[in-house]
Amino acid sequence: MKTVNLALFPRLATLKWLLVILILVVLPHLFHLAWWIIPSFFIMLLWRYLIFQQYWSSLSPHSQFGLALLVLLGIFLSYGTWFGRDAGIAFLVVLCGLKWLEMNNSRDAFLLVFLSYFLIITHFLYSQAIITVIYLGVVTWLITATLISLSDNNDKLPTVRRLRLSAILLVQALPLMVVLFLLFPRLAGTLWSLPKDAYSGITGLSDSISLGQVSKLSLSHEVVFRVKFHGKIPPLRSLYWRGPVLWWTNGRDWQSGIQYYKKMNNLDFHPLSEPVNYTVTLEPHNQRWLFALDLPAQAPPDGYLNIDYQVLANSLVHQRLIYSLSSYIRYRANILTHQQHRLGLSLPPGKHPRARILAQQWLQQYRQPQAIIQRALQYFNQESFVYTYTPPLLIADPIDEFLFETRQGFCEHYAAAFTVLMRAAGIPARIVTGYLGGTVNPIGNYLIVRQRDAHAWSEIWLPDQGWIRVDPTAAIAPERIEAGIDIALPDQENLLSGFLTDNSIVIQVLQNLRYRWDIINNAWNQWIVSYNSFRQQQLLGQLGLEDFDWRHITILLALTMILLWIGLAAWILLRQPAIVNDPAQQIYQRFCRKLARRGVHRLPSEGPLTFANRVSTMHPDLAQAINQIIALYLQTRYRSQSQTLAQLRLAVRKFNF
Repeated sequence: MKTVNLALFPRLATLKWLLVILILVVLPHLFHLAWWIIPSFFIMLLWRYLIFQQYWSSLSPHSQFGLALLVLLGIFLSYGTWFGRDAGIAFLVVLCGLKWLEMNNSRDAFLLVFLSYFLIITHFLYSQAIITVIYLGVVTWLITATLISLSDNNDKLPTVRRLRLSAILLVQALPLMVVLFLLFPRLAGTLWSLPKDAYSGITGLSDSISLGQVSKLSLSHEVVFRVKFHGKIPPLRSLYWRGPVLWWTNGRDWQSGIQYYKKMNNLDFHPLSEPVNYTVTLEPHNQRWLFALDLPAQAPPDGYLNIDYQVLANSLVHQRLIYSLSSYIRYRANILTHQQHRLGLSLPPGKHPRARILAQQWLQQYRQPQAIIQRALQYFNQESFVYTYTPPLLIADPIDEFLFETRQGFCEHYAAAFTVLMRAAGIPARIVTGYLGGTVNPIGNYLIVRQRDAHAWSEIWLPDQGWIRVDPTAAIAPERIEAGIDIALPDQENLLSGFLTDNSIVIQVLQNLRYRWDIINNAWNQWIVSYNSFRQQQLLGQLGLEDFDWRHITILLALTMILLWIGLAAWILLRQPAIVNDPAQQIYQRFCRKLARRGVHRLPSEGPLTFANRVSTMHPDLAQAINQIIALYLQTRYRSQSQTLAQLRLAVRKFNF
C-alpha cells in the first residue's frame, strides 16, 4: 500500500463530479449485466473515494494487476466469452472502475471522462426509447460540464457557468448532428451487425409451444406491433393476426411442419370479402415471421409466403420493420398436400386414449364433419370448463388431463385439445398461433397489439370448403373474442379492477395520457429509430431529390457540411461582441454606454486611457470623474484588486453626463 500525492489530482469538487457521472453512466446497466459487475464497480468507486479523503492508502501496482486479472476471469466465467454485447459492456464497466481505482493524476481523470462518453452510447444497444434518450442527454450534459471543470485549472468558473457552457456546446453541435442524421448515406445492406447476444431476452411467439406458454405471454404488456388501417378499422373479433402454424406433436409440445421456410409463389385461395389494406410497424422479435391479418393476399418486398399462408421475412427481424399488406378476412384456402394431410391426421402413438375414444363416439354418432365440429364446441361450452391464464400443471397426458380432469386452461389448451379431437375423428386439423384483436388508440386512429393479445386457434380442412378457422376459445369465453383479453380475465386477475373501476374519470385521464404517449412513441419509432434508407429516400423525394443514390447523398452531405462551417465562421466573425462575465469589465461597459447615450462613442481601437483622455479633452468638466473611474477600473481589472470593485461600481453609478 502507498500514499497518494493529492497535488497531482484535480480539485476534490471536480472529483466528486466525476464520481457522480460514473455512477449515472453505469446505473442503467444494473439489470443488464451479471449480478456482481455493478456491485464490484461501486466498491471500486468507494475505495478510491476513501483514498481521496485520505482514509485509506492506494493499492500497489501488483495488487491492481491482480484485481484486473480477477475481474477478467469473472467476466469469462459469467458469459463464457470476452466478446459480445453483454461481455463487452461488462468489460468496459469494470475497466472504468479499475481506471478510477488506479487514478494518479489529471490525465487519468480526462481518460475517465472520455470512457464515460463511450460507455453512455452502449445503452442504445438495449433501448432507443425516448426516456432513454432524455436520460442519456442529461448525463452527456453533466459529462461535458465535468470535462470543462477538469480543464478549468484556476477554478474561475462557478458550477452554474460550467453547466451553462456545457449546454451551449451541446446545442451548438445539434445542427451538425441533425445534418449527419438526415443525410449520412444509409445503405440498404448492413456494413456490420450486432453480436448474437444483443437479441437475447426478447419474448414472443416461437415456432413451437407447450401448454401454458401462450398464457405466460398474456401477462406482458409489451408492444408487438402497431397497425394503421387505410380505412375503417374492422371489428376486433375479426382481427386474427396469423403467426406460426403448428402441425407436429409428441403429445405435449407442438411444432411447425415440414417445408416451413420454403417459399411459395402461387398460393391457392379465393377471397370472399373485400381486401383490408393496412401498414404494420413490427417491433424486433428475433424471429422470421411477419404478422399479417388472416389471410394475406401477398407478401411484402422483404418477405414471402409459405405453404401455410404465413408471411415470413427473408432474415431474422432484428430491427423495427414497417411493411404494408392487403388481407381478406373471409376467404377459401384450398391447399392440402399429401404430406399436410398425413400430418393433419397424425397423433402420437399411445397418447390421448380417452380423447380418442370420445372422438370415435362422436364419429359414430355424427357422420358429417360439421356436426362433429359443433359437438366438440358444444362439449367445451356445456361442460364445466374454465378460461384462465393460471391453469393447473398437466403432467402425464396433458390433453386427457385437461379434457377430463382439470378443465382449466388458456387458449392454447382449447386449441390443442380441439385439434386432437378433430384428428382423432379423421378431420385434418392444425394449430395457428398469433394474436387476436388489439387495442384501438382513438386519438391516433391505429391499433396496438401487445404480447397480452397472444392467441391460439385451430384450422380444419373440409373437402368442399378448404381450410376453416375454428376458435374453440369462443365456446368457453366468447367475451375474449368479442371484447379482448382484459374483459375475459376475472376481476381478481385484472390489474385495472378495484380502485380504478370506481373512478371512471381517473380511467379516462390515464387512458388518454397512455394513448398520447403511445402516439409520441410511435412517431419516434417510425421517424427516428426506424429512419432507414427508405425513409431517407422519402425525405429526399419531398425535397425534389428522388433520383439521388448514396453517392449523390455523400456529395450533398459534404456540401452541407462545408456550408455549415462557412456559416459558423461568418457568424463568429460578424457577430456582436460577446457578453463578458468579468464584473469589472461589465461595469466599464456600463460607463461607456452612459457616454454613448450622450453622443460620445468609444472607438473599437481605443483603450481605457486613450478613451479617457479624448473624453476629458472634449469635456474638461468631467475629467476628474472620468479619470477616477478609469483608474479604479484598471486597478480592479489588471491588478486583481477586488476591494476596489465596489468603489468602481459606486463611481459609475454616480457618474452623470
